[in-house]
Parts: sequence; C-alpha cells; structure tokens
Amino acid sequence: METLQLVKACIKNNRQAQQTLYSQYASNMLGLCYRYTKSLHDAEDVLQEGFIKVFKNLHQYKSDGELGAWIRRIMVNTALTYLTKHNRYKNEMNLSDVSLHPVANEETELKINVKDLVEQVRKLPASYQTIFNLVAVEGYSQMEIAEMLQTNVNTIRSQYSRGRAMLIKMIEQENIKANSKYAK
Repeated sequence: METLQLVKACIKNNRQAQQTLYSQYASNMLGLCYRYTKSLHDAEDVLQEGFIKVFKNLHQYKSDGELGAWIRRIMVNTALTYLTKHNRYKNEMNLSDVSLHPVANEETELKINVKDLVEQVRKLPASYQTIFNLVAVEGYSQMEIAEMLQTNVNTIRSQYSRGRAMLIKMIEQENIKANSKYAK
C-alpha cells in the first residue's frame, strides 16, 4: 500500500492499516526512544505515547515530507516530554545556566565501534545523553534544541560540550582497560 493511501486508511481508523503503519516504523522508533531513556521499559512507554500522538495527529501529516521523518519528530518530542515529566529523569534534565563555563574543545580522535559508542552514550547523565543524541544523531541545531527544551542556546552548547568531553573520557578509559586486559 502506498504511503498516502496508508495514511488515509489510518485516519479512517482502519485497524489493519494502523497495524501496518505501526509495524513499518515501530522497531526503528523504539531504537530512537531507547537512545533517550535509561531502560527498555521507559523506551517502550515513550514509543506507545508517541504512536498515540501519531495516530491522533495523522490528519496533520503533509505528504510533501517523508512519513518516517514526521513520525521521528513526534517520537523525539515525546521522549523529551517524557524525560521532563518523570522523576527519574527530571533532576538530570534540569538545564540551568548558573554555572556555565567553557569546556576545552579538544579534537580527540578515538576509534570505537557503533555498538560500544551507543553503550557509552547511554551511560551519560540524561541531559548530556539527550542533547548529544539531538545534535549528533538527530542532526538538530543547538538553536533548535534550545527552543525544544525551552532554554538558551549557551546552556545547550555547554551541556553538549560537557557531554562530549565526558563521553571522550569514558571511551578513553574503556580503551585503557581493554588495552591493559590484552597486555596481560
């Protein structure tokens, strides 16, 4: 079924079409949700909330863009809302600019496979993890992220720099552990 036909069928509450749309996008969107949360259970909650919003707002989809990109934007926004609403993440997502100071901009080159990188990013505090994902994975500008998170762009820059620096340090430490393990 063509995308536009699928969307129209979903809007008419055709359960088979809704299941088809969900099946097409659920696994990729679950991966996206998991990048922002600290557990699979939370990611599944975000996914479910996100798809409720998708089906509720599908009539607003403009066929001039890719449906997957439209769904992705909803999932990202749902994940951000989830992080700021749930106590588990709320404290870590408090983006204040009271202690902003520059972070060294070292151009460190590290070699790491994607799976290990994803694992390291997930170990970052929620605010760093979220902002790193929004910039490095989703491709949002720091200005767009500031608007999404309702904070100023300097806070986003600082959080991204600190998260990146922390990530580099974590990867370096993992490389040292791995190298010392093989040296024995």
